[in-house]
Amino acid sequence: MENTFSSSLNDGREYRVKIDDLAFEFAKKVVFLRKRLIVSEDKEYIISKQLVRSGTSIAANIAEAGFPQSDADYVSKMSIALKEANESKLWIRLLRECNYIADEEYESLLRDCEKIIRILFTITQKVRKRLNNK
Repeated sequence: MENTFSSSLNDGREYRVKIDDLAFEFAKKVVFLRKRLIVSEDKEYIISKQLVRSGTSIAANIAEAGFPQSDADYVSKMSIALKEANESKLWIRLLRECNYIADEEYESLLRDCEKIIRILFTITQKVRKRLNNK
């Protein structure tokens, strides 16, 4: 299975996005955010831990989907990545609402997360449809 997403731009040009790369870059952002949110060596906000878990899990599940045991395994891993992305969106919103991150960082993280969600949703729907038509 290929972990790319194709779409047509309004002017007819196509673009391809590697979901692996998007998820990896998102994971890096949440890891760096966590580093900034650590208050001291032994104190950290639980929300930042939760975001790191879900945000890095997206990339990990997509990586696992790269070598699936079956088509069903591929869909399962990509669906888990989608669920983790949706959870990450919650933690990002909560961090903003609790004033742990500024609007600009919130907007950037949310935009990245929502893009990943849209792509993963499209991929899982297309593969499920193909599997159901076999």
